Amino acid sequence: MPASLDQLSSQEATRVQDYLSDKIQSLADLESLDSLLSNLGAQHELQRKQLAEAQEALDKATIASKNHSDAVREQAEAFNRQQADIDRRLKIITQSETSDEAVRSFELSMKKLQRLDVAKGYLSLLHEVEGLSEQVSKNVESAPQQSLPPYRRLRDILSSLKDAQVAAEGAAPHLVDTIEKLVASVKKRIQEVFSSRLQGTLEKLKWPGKELVLNDGFLQEWADNVDLLLDFQEPDLKTRDAVTAKHGEETQVLLPLEVMVHPLELRFKYHFSGTKLTNRLDKPEYFLSHVSDLIATYAGFFVAYLQPILDRRADSVGQALEWHFLSATNAFITALLPMVRQKINAIVPQVATNPQLFSHFLHELMNFDTDLRETWNYLSDPYSSEAWEGLASELLSQQNWFDRWLQVEKEFALSRYKDIIDTPESGQIDYDGVEGNATKPTNAAIRVNDLLETITDRYKPLSSFSQKLRFLIDIQITIFDQFHERLLSGLEAYLAMTSTIGRTVQGGDQGDLEGVAGLERLCRIFGSAEYLEKKMQDWSDDVFFLDLWSELQDRVQKNRDEGKNVVGPMSIAEVAQRTSQTVTENNLTNKSHMSEGALFDETASAYRRLRMRSESILISTFSTQVQSSLKSYSRVSTWSSLSSPSASFPHPLTSELTAAIRILSSNISFLARALGTAPLRRITRQVLLSVQTFLWDNVVLRHSFSAAGASQLASDVHHICGVVDSAISVQGPPAQGEARRTIKKLNEGLTLLGLKIKPQNVPDESQDVQHADEKKELGLWEVERKLFANNESAREVLNELDIDTLTEAEARAVLEKRVEIRS
Repeated sequence: MPASLDQLSSQEATRVQDYLSDKIQSLADLESLDSLLSNLGAQHELQRKQLAEAQEALDKATIASKNHSDAVREQAEAFNRQQADIDRRLKIITQSETSDEAVRSFELSMKKLQRLDVAKGYLSLLHEVEGLSEQVSKNVESAPQQSLPPYRRLRDILSSLKDAQVAAEGAAPHLVDTIEKLVASVKKRIQEVFSSRLQGTLEKLKWPGKELVLNDGFLQEWADNVDLLLDFQEPDLKTRDAVTAKHGEETQVLLPLEVMVHPLELRFKYHFSGTKLTNRLDKPEYFLSHVSDLIATYAGFFVAYLQPILDRRADSVGQALEWHFLSATNAFITALLPMVRQKINAIVPQVATNPQLFSHFLHELMNFDTDLRETWNYLSDPYSSEAWEGLASELLSQQNWFDRWLQVEKEFALSRYKDIIDTPESGQIDYDGVEGNATKPTNAAIRVNDLLETITDRYKPLSSFSQKLRFLIDIQITIFDQFHERLLSGLEAYLAMTSTIGRTVQGGDQGDLEGVAGLERLCRIFGSAEYLEKKMQDWSDDVFFLDLWSELQDRVQKNRDEGKNVVGPMSIAEVAQRTSQTVTENNLTNKSHMSEGALFDETASAYRRLRMRSESILISTFSTQVQSSLKSYSRVSTWSSLSSPSASFPHPLTSELTAAIRILSSNISFLARALGTAPLRRITRQVLLSVQTFLWDNVVLRHSFSAAGASQLASDVHHICGVVDSAISVQGPPAQGEARRTIKKLNEGLTLLGLKIKPQNVPDESQDVQHADEKKELGLWEVERKLFANNESAREVLNELDIDTLTEAEARAVLEKRVEIRS
């Protein structure tokens, strides 16, 4: 029954009052009183049920807690009873008065038992090892094949012990050492016996004599012994692992081949050691060619008889060891290389102090490596994607002899370069060293290029990219730069001597700087620069240098974000400065957007600038000479007073033009011999344009002309064009020559100057052949009328005369020079 309001506490009463005040605030709220009471009753019933469920859960939890406490108490009492019983027993066993003393005594006893157990295991292992060793000793000679399983078991025991030793932090070093020595002794015994068996068979075969006894019985015995040694060596062969294999690790020699190579090694030492005449420091090719002869002599035997054994074994050993048995020739070469390495290590310290011997030795060694790679297709690892680096690479990279060799080769190259430069005829033009239509370089340029090509041949066989690029930069580009400095100095010296100050200082001794002599000095520089520039372009397209460039790009991309050096101590910027700035540009871009370039970009650009500058000076010098010789011609003042010339065209040459004609003829004849077709045409064109400018400004526009004077001027120009075309050997009539096409403006001006007052409908001999057609000729007055009428009319009449170079104003200025027009 619900409690009355008086039975509630003050707090509960206040809450009830607040609730009623909230729900009943007006008379209208009293109408919903029944609904409110019904809701309150439902809520009261729900809370009563929840309270009952909570009480039931509390009762269960209380009972569970009491049961748990009782169980824990019983376990504690049982533990205490057991502990007391253990303490009592320990006291009895150890005869101790307290439990702590009893525990310590018991632990000591357990440790002794553990050590006893370990010792028992050691003795058991040693007993097994001794037993296996005895089995090997018992069977190694009588039943050699049966000695291999216990030997392999010994190896497995030793391997597992070493692994356990690492995990146990070196707990049993003496045991491991004892077993390791025992296994080594067993291995040595087996190898000696098996090798002796094979050696006995080789004696029957009369190996390595010239006449081998190859009957079936001996060969079968030899094959069995080879198989026996390979079975014995198989556990020792290293598993092929491209990830963990160490760089420079030598390929393991197959034991049968080691035995067979032994007499060859003795013969090798006999000939190439001590005081034998064949043992010469200056003739390393003696012992290297001897090794090549050995390979050529005995490779056929190994291919015929050893290769089938290796093929059979390769099929059975699995991929891990298969590569050891792929090629009998490779295996034979691998067996010969240790004695070659030994000889190399003995000879290098002796020749290293003599640059010439050291250079010759490495050159012969690289030839030997190349012979093994190309003739015998030697691969130390057939599964490797890279070619065999070679013995020279081992010597230079792994034994750090490269810097010494680079120094030797650089000193030799610079010395040879100095000899070339110091030769008296080095600065002379070589007219026979290149094709007739090519620019002729100097003897020095050709010999420097030959020197650089020789240097390329010396380091091309290197397998190391860094070494090849250092050779390129430190030697070849250095020599290119030095020769460029020499050519540039020669050009600067020429400019200094031909300047006003230079001529003043030199006084009258200017003969070797004028005329053809001066042009020859410039052609030496121009020809050498063009020749070496083209050679660098050819080198850039060579496969060898293309591969170097491609690898350089790849290395730059790999090191782009790491800031590492590209080649030894050289950074990307330093390499770019000596080769191509494209290297730096590509270092800042993605590989898909890499710019094209070449190794010789910077050097070729320097030679190109030198070539263009020397060509410009050559044009200026030639033009100045011609213009100076035309000054007397420009002072001729009889153009307007000349009477009618002879009927034949061209007329005799004006005497004041003789000097200019002589200079043009001699200079262009020399240039035609010294320059290639393209530069000759460029230079000749510029000189003719300077002649045209001079004649236009100083003759055509400065004087008045009668018809005879205009014809004489046209004849003189015709002579100039004829001399130029003849000197450059241009085919065809003069009217169609290169010279006339070049000075088209001047010829069109002469066409206007030479107009007849009363034209005829037949070609006039004084006119250009190209205007001698069937069209009606225009007379002077008709042209004058149309030309001065207006620009449109002027353009029409110029088109009729086939004049398209002159503007209307220029045409009027020229026509005004006719005395008839002036009067």
